[in-house]
Amino acid sequence: MELSDIKTLLGHADSQERLKGIVALKDYDADIASPLLLSKKDDAAFLVRSFVAMGLGRKRSPEGYTVLQSMIDHDSDPNVQAEATNSLAMYGADAIPHLVNTFHHNSNWLVRRSILAAMIDLKSPAHMLEICLVAIQGSDLTVMNAGIDHLSTLANSDQASAALDAILPLRTDQSWHTRMHVAYALKRFKADAAQAALIELRQDDHHKVVAAALEGLVP
Repeated sequence: MELSDIKTLLGHADSQERLKGIVALKDYDADIASPLLLSKKDDAAFLVRSFVAMGLGRKRSPEGYTVLQSMIDHDSDPNVQAEATNSLAMYGADAIPHLVNTFHHNSNWLVRRSILAAMIDLKSPAHMLEICLVAIQGSDLTVMNAGIDHLSTLANSDQASAALDAILPLRTDQSWHTRMHVAYALKRFKADAAQAALIELRQDDHHKVVAAALEGLVP
């Protein structure tokens, strides 16, 4: 699409037309696309702002980095905040402090799960451990279970022992969903304590927890 047509779409009263303009910017380099994306960062439609956040991760610029931080901190919609965390992570290790700080201060489940997922590619075991410990102590079951899953990604890192210590007490959690996540997570650890906990979980009262603990053992 011609740049003049994209600019026309970005100024359209219909948010669906503005979205078309934002999507079309994928074919342009960052030096052209980023300023146009930034021009719609305060769009009235949350979906447009979400696409702007997505675009700023792919069309990176110093200004985009700053705006993404602002969207995470100040946008009124969690969907936009979550998309902005995904894009901020694409800027690399410099994004880690802001993502970790956001995890501590933003309790929205979608934002927190987005940060957990984004942190995998940033390869910082200590920071992953930090946010996972917050996740498993929270009240949201989906975030808690995601925290368990992500703790298991540390099994071959220098944070393996601390990650395992955090997972083990949850093998007796009242939620069978959580115990099932624990069973899957423990399989990634070679420590004797992990294997002993798996043996316990094979006697669990819920068949799905037992199945998770047994999976891989039965031919």
